[in-house]
Order: sequence, then structure tokens, then C-alpha cells
Amino acid sequence: MDIFQKCYDYTDAKEVMKAGIYPYFHALETGQDTEVIINGKRTIMIGSNNYLGLTSDPRVIEAAHKALDKYGSGCSGSRFLNGTLDLHLELEKKLASFLHKDAVITFSTGFQTNLGIISAIAGRNDYIICDNANHASIIDGCRLSFAKVIKYEHNNMEDLERVLSNIPENCGKLIVVDGVFSMEGDICNLPEIVRLKKKYGARLLVDDAHGLGVLGEHGRGTGEHFGLEDEVDIIMCTFSKSLASLGGCMAASEDVVHYVKHVSRPFIFSASIPPANAAAALEALRILEAEPERIKRLHGNANYMREGFKKLGITIIESTTPIIPVMTWENERTFVITKALLDEGVYVNPVISPAVKPGHCLLRTSYTATHTKEQLDFALGKFEKVMSKFGLI
Repeated sequence: MDIFQKCYDYTDAKEVMKAGIYPYFHALETGQDTEVIINGKRTIMIGSNNYLGLTSDPRVIEAAHKALDKYGSGCSGSRFLNGTLDLHLELEKKLASFLHKDAVITFSTGFQTNLGIISAIAGRNDYIICDNANHASIIDGCRLSFAKVIKYEHNNMEDLERVLSNIPENCGKLIVVDGVFSMEGDICNLPEIVRLKKKYGARLLVDDAHGLGVLGEHGRGTGEHFGLEDEVDIIMCTFSKSLASLGGCMAASEDVVHYVKHVSRPFIFSASIPPANAAAALEALRILEAEPERIKRLHGNANYMREGFKKLGITIIESTTPIIPVMTWENERTFVITKALLDEGVYVNPVISPAVKPGHCLLRTSYTATHTKEQLDFALGKFEKVMSKFGLI
């Protein structure tokens, strides 16, 4: 049998394209901002992870330009060999100080960060305990390790304890959980997870991809939000969201970072972060520290939209983060509504099964600190028009 047969047989996306409601790979003709141009048309962007609005900040752009001029376009090798710049070390030192950890190691992407951490830390005789709503990068990191993986029901602490209580005491245990779950926008029950990790002698990795710059008074993430920073053994962060760049990092104790730095294959065998990306992330971090009021504006905008949806009678999933899921329930309906909103000048992300349970499809909307009330009101008006048309108000 031809190994390509599965490719020839795959028609799902082509059928959606033929129906004229294909929602993916739209080309932006401008930079990532609160407003973008798609197909020559002004569009309000409420589908990005640009939480602090820094992708278009002149200071971030200037920092990237200067690094490009000084260091060139790339590093041509891995951090392990010829690809370490003083800029990488400066970024890691700054991140460690900000996150209140001994040390930091940076990776080329956020996805690679989870692959690199989990596959290095968890070995053949260890157990990884995962929330079943964790990000795909966590799932793939678990597959890359030789550890036994056990999932517990999403944010169900009784089920987490059931899993932990059945693991042999003499085995290594790593609990891995998203701080903010990227589709639903809810936050992990960190206080109870910390209690259980102590009770059963486990270690804890929190993926704060959507927590950095979002949660906590200073934007340090889920640990700061709950006052439990010291109880999180490993913090994973990405640069492609609040830090307006590309890359990721692991923050932990000196010994743990030293170990991962020397045994993690995804780290050792990947090229390092390009200079412009490292400089952009470093400048964005400086702005976050200097302007914590951005976090308040971010949550103010999210709360404004949350209340706006409720007043219109639109069904949403309750959250306290800038991610607000709007329920559409059915796959095809989700695509049709997504296209209708785009035609009206509003960009959202469709989420269908298997990313969510069948019958629980949604539109993932997300907000930034730099959205204006006029932009948000425009989006709400278009939601009212489109959702009314489909009988969802």
C-alpha cells in the first residue's frame, strides 16, 4: 500500500474549502495589531495572543532592528556549540530575576520548550501526571519521554489525587499542567495541585504560555496570581504571546536547568533564537516590568467584552482571563459564523472537535491591552448581527 494513500484520502478540509467556509491560513497584510488588513479590508483582531499589545510597539521593533544590525540574521548553530550570544545570556538572566527563579534556559519555540523540558526530566521509571486539557506540546513532550503518562479529568482535583495515590512511592512523579488553558481560558486549581504534590512527593511543571504578562500583579503568571511562586518547581513560558517575539524558556533551580541544558535533545540539536527575536523579547520584558498598568488595561478590556456578550444574551464560557470562548456547538455552524464575522470585519478563531468535545464547538476570542472601546464596541455590534442571524441570541 502506498504510504501517501492517507494523503489522497483526506478530503475534510477540501470539502470545507469547496463550501466557501474554510477558516484557516488567512494572510494578514499588515503587522499583528488590534486592527489588521485581510483581503484589503480593515478587520478588528480579537483572535491573537498579543495580550500586552507589544508586537507593534516602536521600542520592541527598534530593539529587534538594533540586534539585527549588530548580530546579523541568525546564529547558524545550537546554543550547545556556536549559537550562544551574550544577548541570550542577558535575556536568561533577566527572565530568571523576573520570574524569581535561580536560572533560566531559552528554547527556539514554545512548543519545543515543552518537548525539551519534559523529555529530559521524565525517564523510563517515572510518571507524568497530566490534566487531560493540556496543550498539544505537553502531550507530545510526554510521548517523547519514556515515562508512563496518566491523565486526570480537567481541573478535577479528586481525580488528580486518585491518580497520585495509585503511583508507587519510589517512582519519580511530575505533575504537568497549563496555568491558563488556551481554549477555555480557565485557570488551573494551583493551590490544590500544590497541596497534592506535597502530599504525594511530586514535582510540578506549570505551562504559563498564557499566564506570563496576564496573571499576577506584575504579570509573573499563575504562581504569582495565587501567591505560590515558590511552590512551582518549573515554569515554562513562551515569547510569542505577551513578549511579542518567538521562543520559549524554562525557569527552575540552578541544578535542574543545568541538567536540562546538557541532556535535552530538542535544546542541544536545535538552532538558537535569532538575535532579533531575543532582543524583542528582552525589550518586551522590560516594558512589562516598567508598565504593569498594561495588565490592568488588558483585564479591563476582557471584562468589558465579557459583560457585553452577556448583555447581548450570547452564551460564553465563564473565565477571568483575556480568553473568552463563545459557544457555537456545531462544527459547520462554527465555520459559517467565523466567515460571517470575518466578512463583517471581525477576526475570531474557530475551535471544533477534536480540539473540544463533539457538540462543544466555540469561537475563541482574545483581547489585548491596546484595544480601544470603539474597536470592542464594533466587534460587539457585529457579534449581535451575526449571532442573531443564526438564532444564537
